[in-house]
Parts: sequence; structure tokens; C-alpha cells
Amino acid sequence: MKRGLAFAPLIVLIALAALFAGFALKRDPHVQPHALVGKPMPALSLPELDSGRPAPIRAATDGPILVNFFASWCAPCEVEHPQLMALKAQGVKVVGIAYKDAPANTQAFLGRLGDPFAERLVDRDGRAGLEFGVTGVPETYLVGSDGVIIAKHTGPLTPDAAEDLLKKAR
Repeated sequence: MKRGLAFAPLIVLIALAALFAGFALKRDPHVQPHALVGKPMPALSLPELDSGRPAPIRAATDGPILVNFFASWCAPCEVEHPQLMALKAQGVKVVGIAYKDAPANTQAFLGRLGDPFAERLVDRDGRAGLEFGVTGVPETYLVGSDGVIIAKHTGPLTPDAAEDLLKKAR
């Protein structure tokens, strides 16, 4: 009986390892949750980057917008930044939400790389990211003029990914 109790922790550890290994082997890392696609954008207000005044995240009445979650500490966000600048040059309205970032760091980031955003909001505690279903930055949501999320892109926007995203708006 005592010998069996000595092996109990080892048996439990092996069972847990098998459970986690089974989950990891069946999980596709390329599958991204798109739970809000086809649903209304969350009705939230966040502080503006410059003034700190609360401002609602809202769809544009004149066409679709992109809502981009980014952070100054995010290396892939720096990689996608030239594409966001190109979208701005094309007249695409992009709302930037600084995710879990200090406003001073965000301002320095945008000052160094340029500001592609029509609106700049701060999600200091990650609440808006949670409401949107953000799994990591950068993430970009295409929102129709009716406020419904049309599509989601996870990871840095490339020219091809941006074109694919905008095609869904047409």
C-alpha cells in the first residue's frame, strides 16, 4: 500500500503530461478565433491618446474602417507600420488602439515612425482588447459603416493581407 502511494504523484504527473500533449498535438496553431466577425463592434469608449478624454470607438458613416490594435513594445507592430502608412496614403481610415501601452511610449513610437491613424485611442488595461477578442498584437479588424465586424487579420499587415482585407469591404 505504501509503495503505491509513493508512485501516485508520478502517475498523476504522467497523466497530466499525456493530457497536455494530446491537446497540443490536436490544436492547429494557425486557427485564429474570429468570434466577432459578423457581429456588431463592441460599444466602448477609450481615452484619446493626446487629450485623455473618453471617445467612443465608432464606425464611419462614409465607409468601412480598420481598427488596429498595436503597441510600442511590439516588434511585429513596427514591421507592419509602413503598410499602415501606405493605407493612410490611400485614404483608408484606420483607428489605432494602443494596447496595454503607456501613452508616452505610444506617442514616441508614432513620433518616430509616423502616425497612420485617423484616431488614436488608449487601451491601457486591455479591456477593449478583451471585448474585441484580441489574442495578441498586432490585430486588425475591418468594420463596416453599419458597425458590424466584417473581417479580422491577426499579425502584421502585409500589402497582400491589407488588399485581401479591403476586398472584403467591397
